[in-house]
Amino acid sequence: MARPTSVQAHRGSPDPETGILENTRAAFARARALGADGVELDVRRTADGALAVHHDPVVPGAGPVHELAAADLPPHVPLLADAFAELVGLTVNIEVKNLPTEAAFDPEEQVAVDVARLVVGTGRTDAVVSSFWPGTLAAAAAAGPDLRTGLLVLPGIGAEAAVDSARRLGCAAVHLPLALVDPSAVGRAHAAGLAVAAWTVSDAAGLAAALAAGVDTVITDDVAAARATLGPPG
Repeated sequence: MARPTSVQAHRGSPDPETGILENTRAAFARARALGADGVELDVRRTADGALAVHHDPVVPGAGPVHELAAADLPPHVPLLADAFAELVGLTVNIEVKNLPTEAAFDPEEQVAVDVARLVVGTGRTDAVVSSFWPGTLAAAAAAGPDLRTGLLVLPGIGAEAAVDSARRLGCAAVHLPLALVDPSAVGRAHAAGLAVAAWTVSDAAGLAAALAAGVDTVITDDVAAARATLGPPG
């Protein structure tokens, strides 16, 4: 019997109307309350080596993450270890941010190494480390040989090439943009032993397409709608 499709909250479940920002402990708590099975979040390295949970390179009103010490982060920006404390019992998809196109790029991939060590050290066997950058995934896998990794795929890359790349990297999963998700792509990934996550599912049509294709996980901006379609967790 196939496992039910998992629902991951994209950057948690922010709610601008009530002041709940993305990638915050409040957003993660809201995702849990809405019935998410897991949370997708983003991690960057601070100037003093802390792992900050933040999507963009710059924190508005504070500065670039890589130029800030952990103590200089605004209160709403958690460290990864604090996020883990909020996410007990939920799966965690950790997108590591370290791209050559950004000013903060570190070719030594220290952020990937540090994330892998924290995941292993805290026993978060339910976590997956994801990235668009192959070097990040390779560094994470080297630092944590039993760690699960997932290749994030850009829309311009064909599904066949994406699956082949994820397999060569030793990934456990391939995270496909919704535009690439169809039964053929999902079947190809499953045949290669890869789980498939679809991102980012934001409406009913996208959810229906992802489910019809047979994905294992939907990374969604609307946990409540996904939960209403799929039924209660568990």
